[in-house]
Amino acid sequence: MTLRECYTALGGNYDEVLGRLRSEALVKKFVLKFLDDPSYGLLCRSMEEQNYEEAFRAAHTLKGICQNLAFVQLYDSSAQLCEALRGGAHPEAPALSRQAASDYQQTISAIRSFQSSLPQ
Repeated sequence: MTLRECYTALGGNYDEVLGRLRSEALVKKFVLKFLDDPSYGLLCRSMEEQNYEEAFRAAHTLKGICQNLAFVQLYDSSAQLCEALRGGAHPEAPALSRQAASDYQQTISAIRSFQSSLPQ
């Protein structure tokens, strides 16, 4: 799997991130580092604990990372969740959280497929 194919699989915009970072090596480095980012785990824990202030911060961080990496699909769902959590709990937050979770899993799956295709 190429990095471009990975971006297609995760619903991202490869040309946008390449234009921003200017190097496929840098894009690859930061895409792979995304696997270790704790923001999504914090978001899930915070939502479970109904700590909406912390959930907002985690969603905001996730949104920013996704914007920088041009993970368009996950950016969109995390941005919607972020706005729903701004100022506390919102009735739409659980549904938006489920959509962000689905998009996150799609993103992680695509990155892991890319990672497994790399030479050891």
